[in-house]
Formats: sequence, C-alpha cells, structure tokens
Amino acid sequence: MEHIVIIGNGISGITTARHVRKLSDNKITVISAETDHFFSRTALMYIYMGHMKYEHTKPYEDWFWKENRIELKRGFVESVDTANKSLQFADGSSLNYDKLVLATGSKPNKFGWPGQDLQGVQGLYSKQDLDLLEVNAPNKEVCKRAVIVGGGLIGIELAEMLSTRGIPVTFLVREDSFWNGVLPNVESAMINRHIKNHHIDLRLASNLKEILSDEHGRARAVVIEETGEELACDLVGLTAGVSPNIDFLKDSGIELGRGIKVNRLLETSAKNVYAIGDCAEQREAIGNRRPIEAVWYTGRMMGEALAQTLCGNPTEYKPGHWFNSAKFFDIEYQTYGWVFSERNKKDYEQHFHWAHQDDTKCITVAYHKDSRLFLGINTFGIRMRHEVFDRWLTEARDVDYVMANLKQANFDPEFFAHFENSINQAFANQLQTA
Repeated sequence: MEHIVIIGNGISGITTARHVRKLSDNKITVISAETDHFFSRTALMYIYMGHMKYEHTKPYEDWFWKENRIELKRGFVESVDTANKSLQFADGSSLNYDKLVLATGSKPNKFGWPGQDLQGVQGLYSKQDLDLLEVNAPNKEVCKRAVIVGGGLIGIELAEMLSTRGIPVTFLVREDSFWNGVLPNVESAMINRHIKNHHIDLRLASNLKEILSDEHGRARAVVIEETGEELACDLVGLTAGVSPNIDFLKDSGIELGRGIKVNRLLETSAKNVYAIGDCAEQREAIGNRRPIEAVWYTGRMMGEALAQTLCGNPTEYKPGHWFNSAKFFDIEYQTYGWVFSERNKKDYEQHFHWAHQDDTKCITVAYHKDSRLFLGINTFGIRMRHEVFDRWLTEARDVDYVMANLKQANFDPEFFAHFENSINQAFANQLQTA
C-alpha cells in the first residue's frame, strides 16, 4: 500500500483524494494550512453577503473524511525533500510520502507598491482573507471607503461584496475599459456601464502609485499614479490577478517556471511528484489554453485524470473545449469555445454581436470568416446550455447551423425564448449588409 500525500485541500487536491479512494486502498493524507475541511472557494463572497454560512460551503459532512479513510492534516509545508521523499513543516515536524501531489493553488499578486503590506490592505483568495475582510470592512461605519486595485473577476466580486454593506467603493482599473483583454469592446463597454450603474466609482486607465499610512501603520489613503490624486480609504483590496503558490519549492529541485512545470500526465521533473490546479504549468499549452489555468473546473478535471495515473492507469489531462462562467453584479456571463477580444483576435475571426435594449443582455458569436466554422460564443444575461455548445464545437458546426438551432441551447426557454427571434433577425440583417 502506497502513501499518497496531497498538499492543498482545494477542488484539485480533494478531487484527487476522492478518486484515488474510489480506485484503491492506498493511504491518503491531505495537508492544508488554510482550513480543516474542503469548502467551495467560489462561495466565499456569498458568506460575506449574508447568503450563506461557512458551514453551507462544505460539500461533505465532517465525518466523510474519516469514513473514507482520508487523513486530514493541518499544517504549513516549508520545504520538500524529493531525494528522501519527505516534507518539512513549519512546526519542525516531517512526513514521508511514496507519491506527492502538489495542489497548492494561487496567491494574490503584489507588484511592490509602497504600502502594500500595511494593515487594511488585503487580497481575496483564502478563508483567512474573508475573515480579515470582516475585520477591515464589517460595515460602512468602520470602512467609510474602499479602494480596489485590479480589474479582473476577483475585483468585481469584491466590489459587489462591499457594496452590499453600503460601503462606497472606488475601483482602479489599469486598462481603458474593464476586462478588455478578454472581452470584445462592446461587451467590455456594457460592463463598464453596469458597474457604474451599481454606484461604483470606476476609474479606468488608473494605476495605484502608493498606499499611505496613518500613525498606527494602517492604510489611510491611496495615491493615483496618473493624476496624483490622494483618495482617503480604510480598505485597499489588491485584486490584480494571482500567481501560483510555489515559493516553498524554490530549493526542492523541482523544475519551476511561473508555475510547476508538468507534462500531460501532470508529472513534474521529480519522480513520483505531480502538480495540478492553479499551481501547475503545462510545458506545452493545450490548444488556445494558457499554460496555467486558474479555473476551478480544470482543477477538478486534473484531479480526476491524475487519480487514474496514481492508481496504475496513466491518463493524460485532456480538458476538451474551453468554457467558463462568472457574474458581473447581476449579469451572468458564460463563454464556450473561443471569442477573443480585439487585442487578441485572430485574423480569421469574425464576430456577430446582438445586444438587448435594456443594456444587460447580449451575445457575441465568433466564427471563421471564410469557412464560417463556429468558434465560440459569449452570453451575458441569457443562460445557455454547456453540453449543446460543447457538442456543436466537437461536430465542427458552422455559424449558420448554430444560429438556426440556437433555441436548442436555451437553458430556460420559458423566460428567454422571446430573445431568439430578435437575435436571428439581427444575424440575418448582418448577412444582408455584409
């Protein structure tokens, strides 16, 4: 019986543990410095917003782990000795393994801003970050204004969270339009308007210069690079992306890049050591995917594939067609296949865009301008079916087929059926004027 040790109890590590247990009687130990039990990280915002309690974010009862012979260890791993197959912990203890899985996730980016380590400055990634937010911004009396730095998905989540408690928010975004490195310009512009409609002070093309301290070492204001404006605040949220959490591996001999280098079997350069989830970096990118994918479902898929390999059935990680979803306040966003922004758009990529007059719903369909091959779709405010678009991408359908059969992808025809005629009429009009 082998001892499989997993560092990290997020979706990647826990999926691996569960599937290894299904496939074998191996001894399994899961290590976490964050929490005793697995919880849904994507639900952190709803705890702060009062929609659920922490206990509600745990998909498994606490007895589940002992019942399934998965040992949970709370501890912080300081270093890995691959030659002796041993882990060293911050408290001086150690643990041996036969096979090691690194599923250590990400950490918030910091870019050396003066004042970035002051009290009242924080990211939003871990349970500890959520607990700290309750201290820094419990209400609008303690936190009279918050400044968020970084225009990604975590930033807009934090803006929504704070606004639900009536805390005024200023949102500094480096780009001249929100998330326009990912979204086409028309979609990005709609989200700009939506953020402002929620009374967020959105400052585009604005960078943080420094964070100023009060006499107690606590953040009291930020200075904006472009204007020199000093903006008083009690909380600074740093949400300028994340990086793989790999600092503890720098002397391990395991090959590192931005993340932990792995092959398609998720093997690292060290024998019997594997990496999955946000901390893993593919040696060769898979299709249009980035070498590092900080997306929850790819972590789960990696965990499922790796469990097979760990139990004697070598299985490559094959993520299939790209998809993702998010929420911009009360607008749901889904993407299937590839719809690139103007910044990253391919020469052959053509877009059809439809927007509803209420400015909260739109779709963008990407297709090959010569072959008319369907490449992908973005939807805002209209929920579509993942399995339908996944099948159409696999079948290499053309855009005309997709538009003619769009109602098959409608997740909720009772509410959204009346948009399909408008979408198809707009598509027909585009063909006539092309």
